[in-house]
Amino acid sequence: MDFTFTEEQQAAVEAARAVFSDVAPDRAPSPALTRGAVAEDIDRRLWHELARTDLLGLTLSPDHGGAGLDPIALCLVLRESARVLARVPLLESCAVATALQRYGDRALAAELLPRAGRGEQILTVGANGRTGHDPAELAVSARPYGDEDGDGDGRDDGPDGGGSGWVLDGVQTAVPWAQVADWIAVPAHTAGGRPVLALVPRTRDGVTLADQVSTNGERLAEVRLEAVRVESRELIAVAGCWDWLRSLLTTGTCALALGLGERVLAMTADYTGKREQFGFPVATFQAVAVQAADRYIDLRAMEATLWQAAWRISTGSGGPLPAAGDVAVAKIWASDGVRRVVQTAQHLHGGFGADTDYPLHRYHAWAKQIELSLGPAAAHEEALGDLLAAHPLG
Repeated sequence: MDFTFTEEQQAAVEAARAVFSDVAPDRAPSPALTRGAVAEDIDRRLWHELARTDLLGLTLSPDHGGAGLDPIALCLVLRESARVLARVPLLESCAVATALQRYGDRALAAELLPRAGRGEQILTVGANGRTGHDPAELAVSARPYGDEDGDGDGRDDGPDGGGSGWVLDGVQTAVPWAQVADWIAVPAHTAGGRPVLALVPRTRDGVTLADQVSTNGERLAEVRLEAVRVESRELIAVAGCWDWLRSLLTTGTCALALGLGERVLAMTADYTGKREQFGFPVATFQAVAVQAADRYIDLRAMEATLWQAAWRISTGSGGPLPAAGDVAVAKIWASDGVRRVVQTAQHLHGGFGADTDYPLHRYHAWAKQIELSLGPAAAHEEALGDLLAAHPLG
């Protein structure tokens, strides 16, 4: 495998590094010292800077004012954002915009995507379902408008529901920054069990939000939909849309885990290289060096599996397993790897790592949130097992 990045992808990384170089992880209050969310809003200054440097439109086509790059480029930028714990919905907004461009109504895309690329519209997505354990699309039902008994009424086979719109009912929990988003992408299922994706304005009648707080102190919301009417063009019924978007969200989460883990290991190397015991830096002790080396191996495995998954999503290339298999492997490594990295970092920092004036505890909280986001390692191991059973190798 050749994971050499293109000049355009490398340029996106350089632009991202320039933007994030001015971001401090402790710009917001510490989640350990804050009751509730650490802030009511995203980092608007950073969001506007990402828009100014065209990083919000990275995966959008030039027709929509974007750079026309692929999900690999987005993952590269997400990797940089995690190093500084950037408090912006970069993954969610870009992923939903890319899915709309790829699968959605052309008129809606032409109307919405240029504004999303300029940072004027914020998009988010409910990917956790009602409990975070069951498929997200099962938590919300979608029926054609006027189909009061919910049996499809013979119109459930077409993407426009008979031309009269759709009605959504259900709940999506832990939706990132739903309170400040303009549009919320909501996976749902029809009477026939077909997964669809609805784009719902946050202010639409029947949409109510209840505040929730993530492990890292970021603002989430339980989004409840009660007889919410959406237009036909706001619902994407193209086969594979939700699966593709979820794969992109999961792969982007792996990129966040990698960037965070790399930054934490660098912090650990810097600390243990300066901290002395018995007249020697603790980094020279074999027990310390071996633990750090193990975590370095974790990061390299996380990196290799991340780019394999991102490549499959970006190119649609075939393989012995569907792309979902590569995504599952990447998430298994990301979930377990980032947890091991921060735990080792805390151990090697000693009591200093728990000092709330030092940023390591913030990275630990973010790592736990990333580990569990879109399913922990065990959930993806189960999914991988199902894929292996359905597609025997050899």
